Formats: sequence, structure tokens, C-alpha cells
Amino acid sequence: MSASDDRRRIERALHDGVQQDLVAVSVRLQLVRLLAAEDLPAAVALLDEIGTDVRGALERVQSLANEIYPSVLDARGLPDAIRGAASAAHVSATVEAEGERYPADVEAGVYFCCRALLQRLGADAHVTFRITADERALRVEIAGDFAGLDAQGLLQGRPEILSGALSVDPAPDGDTLVALTVPLL
Repeated sequence: MSASDDRRRIERALHDGVQQDLVAVSVRLQLVRLLAAEDLPAAVALLDEIGTDVRGALERVQSLANEIYPSVLDARGLPDAIRGAASAAHVSATVEAEGERYPADVEAGVYFCCRALLQRLGADAHVTFRITADERALRVEIAGDFAGLDAQGLLQGRPEILSGALSVDPAPDGDTLVALTVPLL
């Protein structure tokens, strides 16, 4: 999925989901105002329902915000963000990481590449991420059963934004090894 497709999907989710939620809350609040004068218990019950609707809308906004840029990436870094993306995709993931934090644009680009790959796997798949770095580059090796998955096409375009390199090769154990190298300079 391209960045343009992601933007359109998020725009639709905002328009068709969150915006509609807020319009419905506004209409129901007007109804509460009318009910308050005539039937206070019904007004209170409707306020409880509106509270539930608002909490649901907030959850959807938080979910969209995490799709745009996950807060865990800022707070705890790339390994935890990848673990969270794997959990959301119902994929079992082992994440081995060396090093500390990396530049924010590099972490974001690598995270979104990894998330895109995870979202294409079936539930209950297992993937291993190995994150290493030296003074010049961050390397992420992703090993898993990507049979029938066009990883090159899936990630194409994203590493180039970061001047990175991507390779897809068979691993010795029969899995596929996707390797992403991103310059840190």
C-alpha cells in the first residue's frame, strides 16, 4: 500500500468514522437538552449512551493517530513499536535489537516498512526481526515464512525515501530473509 493509499484510507476513516461519530453526538446532545426539561431520567440515560459513544470515537481517533505515527515509537523506540505492530497484526514476533535510539525519521521509515510487511502476513505467523547498527547504517533483517508474498513490491518505495537498500533472499532454514539497510548519516 502506497503512502498515497494510506492517506486516502485515513481521510476516509476520519470522514466516514470519526466525523460521523461527532455529528451523532451533537444531535444526541440536542435531544438531551429537550429531554432534560421533560424527562430527566431519560436524559440521564441518553447522556450515559453519549458517553459510551464519545469513548468509542476517542478510541478510533487514537487508533488513527497510531497509524499516522505510533506514540510507542517516540516513547520506547523501534523494537517496542515493532512488537506492538506485530501484536496488532496477530503475528508472533521475536525482536532482537542492539543499540539505542536512532534518528526519528529513520525509526519511522523502518517501522512503517516493518508494519506493512506484518499486515500482509496471516494471523499466527511467526517472524523474527534482528535490528543492528553501526555508525553508518541501521540494519533490519526479517526472517519468516513469506511464501507467495511479494516483499520487494510491498516495501518498494519506502526505503528509497530513506536512501536505503532492500534485499529479499531465501534463508538457510527455508524461510525468506528480508534485509533493510538504512543510512544513519
